Amino acid sequence: MRSYSFVTVDVFTDRRFGGNPLAVFPDAGGLSDEEMQALAAEFNLSETTFVLPPDDPTHTARVRIFNRTAEMPFAGHPNVGTGYVLASEGRDRDGVLWFEEVAGLVEVRVDRSADGVATGATIAAPQPLSLGAQVPVEVVAACAGLEPADVVASAHAPVWASVGMPFVLAEVTAAALGRAAPDLGEFRRAAADGLAETGRLALHLYARDGARLRARMFAPLDGTLEDPATGSANAPLAALLLSLTGEATRSYEIVQGVEMGRPSLLHVTALRAPDGVRATVGGGCVPVLRGEALL
Repeated sequence: MRSYSFVTVDVFTDRRFGGNPLAVFPDAGGLSDEEMQALAAEFNLSETTFVLPPDDPTHTARVRIFNRTAEMPFAGHPNVGTGYVLASEGRDRDGVLWFEEVAGLVEVRVDRSADGVATGATIAAPQPLSLGAQVPVEVVAACAGLEPADVVASAHAPVWASVGMPFVLAEVTAAALGRAAPDLGEFRRAAADGLAETGRLALHLYARDGARLRARMFAPLDGTLEDPATGSANAPLAALLLSLTGEATRSYEIVQGVEMGRPSLLHVTALRAPDGVRATVGGGCVPVLRGEALL
């Protein structure tokens, strides 16, 4: 029988049992693809990460990310949480880690307290903003259990956007955001009608709340009815919003997970770069569990 150590952390929070929980296997060498997927399904979290030796020795690690049903090319809170875990083990170099992932190379900068203890991390998304097809307002509303009038399309239409992982981004009214609920049948209908991208359909709703943004993310076809904090969706959201202005950079505080009882706070910055609009996302982490998985 083989034994693999794991830890869990709550990401994008400064308090235990807030934010988005993540399981991390810091030394996953020897696990097969099937075992990684089985472990991710067993944890039943939105994502689980597996840390492997890098292909390039100048990098920190190769990180594989699995949700309940499939491997993901990139995700936000898994990178922030994995960076925090590895930094807590002293595996960063001067506060920086480099993760090789399917979507590209991810830079992770460790956040530390005044006494040098890791408290979280900020990651740079591996790709610049790319926009896909627009999605009809009626489809977005139906998937979220809302009326078409609840969707705000004055700044932009609902649209596929990615900085490494694609999401449908849609603005809704503040009142609608609170009462939104994913309709699995409508998600299935939209996917059958060809509105899924790379085999998935993930809907990220947001509303303006003064200087902050509020957000919710639904991906029921991936087994995630709702996600408490989605860095890989909020990063393209910030990039999209910046692209609609003439500004060079813009930062946002984004609150997510409130309706789930797991409030999360994400610090997101978008900036114009030579190859397009890029984004970073960061937040705090809190350790929760340590254990051994037996295979």
